[in-house]
Amino acid sequence: MQNGSVIRTKRRNGQSVWEFRWRDRTSGRAIYRRIVLGTTQQFSTETEARETIAGIVLEVHVNDPRLHATALTMSQLTEHYRRRELSTDNTWKSYATKKGYEIYLKRWIVPRWGTYQLNKIKPIEVELWLRQLPLARGSCAKIRNIMSVLFNHACRYELYSENPIRLVRQSAKRRRVPNILHVEEIKQLLDNVRALPRLLIFLDVTTGLRQSELFGLRWSDLDFGNGEINVLRSVVHGVISRCKTESSAKPIPMSPLLAEMLKEWRKVAPFPSGDDWVFASKRAKGKRPIWGQSIMRKQIHPAIEKLEINKRIGWHTFRHSYSTLLRNLGTDIKVQQDLLRHSSARLTLDTYTQAITPAKREAQNAVVQLLLSAESIAAAAPTISDSKISS
Repeated sequence: MQNGSVIRTKRRNGQSVWEFRWRDRTSGRAIYRRIVLGTTQQFSTETEARETIAGIVLEVHVNDPRLHATALTMSQLTEHYRRRELSTDNTWKSYATKKGYEIYLKRWIVPRWGTYQLNKIKPIEVELWLRQLPLARGSCAKIRNIMSVLFNHACRYELYSENPIRLVRQSAKRRRVPNILHVEEIKQLLDNVRALPRLLIFLDVTTGLRQSELFGLRWSDLDFGNGEINVLRSVVHGVISRCKTESSAKPIPMSPLLAEMLKEWRKVAPFPSGDDWVFASKRAKGKRPIWGQSIMRKQIHPAIEKLEINKRIGWHTFRHSYSTLLRNLGTDIKVQQDLLRHSSARLTLDTYTQAITPAKREAQNAVVQLLLSAESIAAAAPTISDSKISS
């Protein structure tokens, strides 16, 4: 069984990198292969670079019976997963998903379980650890799911034989209901912000676009003839990538009023060409969209404070509000799912939609009216004598 060699080489662009080289004998004859582990800035020493190749070595010798005596650690498995699934040339996952995985791996999973051998990670220990984390249930569920993905990855490459995380229980149910804005609050906010944030808020709260999709719109995505908005990309931290899911890439309707507002904006926009961003950054000379968080912090939050709306508001709040407004209007759940571009109706109902207080009261009254006619309500009410008997 060979361990290969790690050497330092220099590329044509002058960048120094660490390479792992080994002999591949799967075809019956030795073929020399190599793979770049990273730059010398990422790994300052050969020892640091070699720590990342354990998973690769196991994969090279997957059919070697002597291999099974070697125990892979979670840290080594993570590096193998990063190289195969989170690299920039892998298009299976969007940039936002890769970024989220990296955060959870670096901040939570590797610090706690990195030194553990895979066969030493027990479901009940992981379950108890998740319950003690100072995080929302949804975040804990994501950590649990990423650990499960890691073990599935090990099984796929025959680096390990089972996934113990499938036995770990972790609820994703929210402890707090997300904030939404009611109709009057939305109207007040629209009346107290400038033209650009007003258009952004109106567009977001009437289409349910995610922040990454909202600022990823180009003028060519707006089909004014058919009254549709084609969601083709997302922009996260300035990086352009595909949409979150296949369902996310579906076109959404654009009302005539919204279309007129966007046409008026195009007349005064500094970059109105088809390939330009709808909300282009002047500072970047139109090469990238404006930064949404900056507008939220500098223009929208001050207006919210001025109006004394005591709610934690972000761009996703408008998406939640859109979902709830649809529900309050009696929109069919399948239509809601399509408008929000969710992969399942359960996500639409459980996560995004809330029944606002007037709607709850109206629904209750409707049930009462359905069961009892106006004439029989008084007769059905408990009398003084009834209360004495029951007491």
